[in-house]
Amino acid sequence: MEAIKKKDALDYHSQGRPGKLEIIPTKPHSSQRDLALAYSPGVAEPVLAIAANPDDVYKYTAKGNLVGVISNGTAILGLGNLGPAASKPVMEGKGMLFKIFADIDSIDIEVDTTDVEDFIRTVKNIAPTFGGINLEDIKAPEAFEIEERLKAELDIPIMHDDQHGTAIISSAALINALEIAEKKIGEVRIVVSGAGAAALSCVDMMIQLGADPKNVYMYDSKGLITADRTDLDHRKRRFATEHNIGTLQDAMKGANVFLGLSQGNIVSKEMVASMDSNPVVFALANPDPEISYDDAMSARPDVIMATGRSDHPNQVNNVLGFPFIFRGALDVRARCINNEMKLAAVHALASLAKESVPEEVMQAYNLNSITFGRDYIIPKPLDPRLIYVVSGAVAKAAVESGVAKLPLKDEAVYKAELLSRIGRDNALSRGIAERAKKSPQRVVFAEGENVKILKAAEAAKDEGCAIPILLGDEKRIRELIKEWDIDLEGVQIFDPRIEANDSIRERFGKIYFDRKQRRGITYTDAVRSMRERNYFGAMMVETGMADALISGMTRNYAKVIRPGLQVIGPAKGVKKVCGMYIVQTLKGPLFFADTTVNEDPTAEDIVEITLRVADAISQMKITPRVALLSYSNFGSAKGKDPQKMAKAAEILQRDYPHLLVDGELQANFALNNEMMQENFPFSKLVGHQVNTLIFPNLSAGNIAYKLLQESAGCEVIGPVLLGMNHSYHILQMGCSVREIINMIRIAVVDAQFKGTGRA
Repeated sequence: MEAIKKKDALDYHSQGRPGKLEIIPTKPHSSQRDLALAYSPGVAEPVLAIAANPDDVYKYTAKGNLVGVISNGTAILGLGNLGPAASKPVMEGKGMLFKIFADIDSIDIEVDTTDVEDFIRTVKNIAPTFGGINLEDIKAPEAFEIEERLKAELDIPIMHDDQHGTAIISSAALINALEIAEKKIGEVRIVVSGAGAAALSCVDMMIQLGADPKNVYMYDSKGLITADRTDLDHRKRRFATEHNIGTLQDAMKGANVFLGLSQGNIVSKEMVASMDSNPVVFALANPDPEISYDDAMSARPDVIMATGRSDHPNQVNNVLGFPFIFRGALDVRARCINNEMKLAAVHALASLAKESVPEEVMQAYNLNSITFGRDYIIPKPLDPRLIYVVSGAVAKAAVESGVAKLPLKDEAVYKAELLSRIGRDNALSRGIAERAKKSPQRVVFAEGENVKILKAAEAAKDEGCAIPILLGDEKRIRELIKEWDIDLEGVQIFDPRIEANDSIRERFGKIYFDRKQRRGITYTDAVRSMRERNYFGAMMVETGMADALISGMTRNYAKVIRPGLQVIGPAKGVKKVCGMYIVQTLKGPLFFADTTVNEDPTAEDIVEITLRVADAISQMKITPRVALLSYSNFGSAKGKDPQKMAKAAEILQRDYPHLLVDGELQANFALNNEMMQENFPFSKLVGHQVNTLIFPNLSAGNIAYKLLQESAGCEVIGPVLLGMNHSYHILQMGCSVREIINMIRIAVVDAQFKGTGRA
């Protein structure tokens, strides 16, 4: 798990618009008529309809897709009782996860009371706002009573995720771990460290799955929970044992399962070694588990282990559960989240881990193979199947158990609907980031004296996706590092101009001269050019001293691309290098090309650009659906650009029939399938959501992406330089640190694909 620095976390939450969430309108609001419909007098009609039929609130408002994320801040993460205001960043974060994983809108509510009755009264009073309520970070034992009372007194789905989320994920993992260990749940001895809300819920769920309560030994801060203790509340007393077998160390001897939800480093290697064959160890304390993964594996190679961390196999992560559980509950308008629904989620997660893993998931984690076994007993958080497998199972259980107010949709229709929802998130960016971290590459930064570059290099190093190499005046770079409190300890720094690097510069110059000697360059010129950082950095990549180059922060595109083309050059068989931007929209990513290189490409150039872009998108495990753009629709206007794009479309459809491409098309028709169907039913793109836009010239493409970036607030990744022999990428002048980090990840993944230093 990469280190998170205090200043990075504070900057993330404070820069730009403070916080992590905003509310945006979903209806037109540009005219006086729109506003009259949205508010007075038009709003009176849905008000009257709801008054006549209260269920119409789901028809005319956002209630059916709105979850309240509610806390009083009495148990914030592992930080304790810090109050409601301090809990707000966590609640906003929870809302963010609801949105990106399951397209559920949320409002976070921080309640300023520690009184159970006050809290319950507050939530009940605001409950009509929401389709469901996620309780969060409320300390035990109050959390138990709050949830129980609200579930009994309200008719919407309510879940305290701290309890049930961990229970659902860990139970799914246990089912599969015991199958691998060839043991039956009803026969295994389970030792539990911790007796808080999560631990009690986990054990309760395991008993529902068939575990024998007599085989459960639970320890709290005072020791083993036994029947003769007088300090137990009724919840702990349910799990009290008649057998006092001593300390946690004593209980571990011969045990089959260890479940830790307590504190770090309280289990020794010797304790794990004393367990039965094929021991199951779930050390879930965060950030430090009860025993580290490495210690457990060295103590017992046959251990089947899970932690709460992302840097080891089998992460018990609540994000595998709560977004999809609420998604399924909301979609059938369930009155509650009952045991049947939670068990359905458990079995859905357990079953999914046994299915063949999509290649896109393996690519995201940079693994050649992911198969059911000791290192894979629960699905990965980036698995796109989670939304329809888990949500579908939960919705079905709600209907079958009689708590749903709506019938279950046709399975195929519901699956398609759910998959369309996750087009709204930045799954592509997250997948690229995960892949980059799995095999970090050496990235040389030609502008090492720029503070933004240094900050991005620090972030990439901390994230574990890149090994930075800085070019520039070493004294100046170290001054900036100290001034801005940037941690780049141990990072290599090269100054191409100094005497100490004469031998490298001479070697680079000779290589360059040997390639260019019949193209108007002298040996002296070749060596002198290596004093310039972009040439020096490009040659580092070309000779294997680095795997990728990032530049362009302070110089225009043409000046930065020239060294790359002259030193590295296009890949074999590539005639046209081109530039692509990835534009993150609410409907998923759009790919724009060419936006940076070819000023006025020919029809044949457009064909090659399209093929180059389609190949890059396919490598991301996304099917390219390509529109060739112009100001004309299939010959509706004459001119050089429409004719060029029409000719390119003809060549592509004739020579590459597998490619989903058509044109020439105006942009609005390309992106609006209803308009396409109505006006051009003959087009190959009818029934397909276009995700790739090829522009007739550099001017059109460049203007289009910049308009979207600035006016629509879309996040833009790029420019991604396609067709180079090695990973060489150019930043937008003046781009942000975040945009630089995105480009670093792209450059690293590109280097992985090109094999220049693949781990």
